[in-house]
Amino acid sequence: MTKTYPSPPVELPLRLDSDPPPASECDVCRALDRERSEARAKGEMSKVSDLNVEIRNHPHKGRRRRRS
Repeated sequence: MTKTYPSPPVELPLRLDSDPPPASECDVCRALDRERSEARAKGEMSKVSDLNVEIRNHPHKGRRRRRS
């Protein structure tokens, strides 16, 4: 059998970063945090991940947006 690829596939580790904290003064972030808790309780980890990105990137005065 002919090898058609240069090396074995790369296996990336599962990223289990901690959840970004919601900004305490932001109603939107607090609502997203509640939604994230509900999604985690239902085992909807894809939604948890999406909400983490949304919380992390939510703009606030005096805070620069992170690129993901």
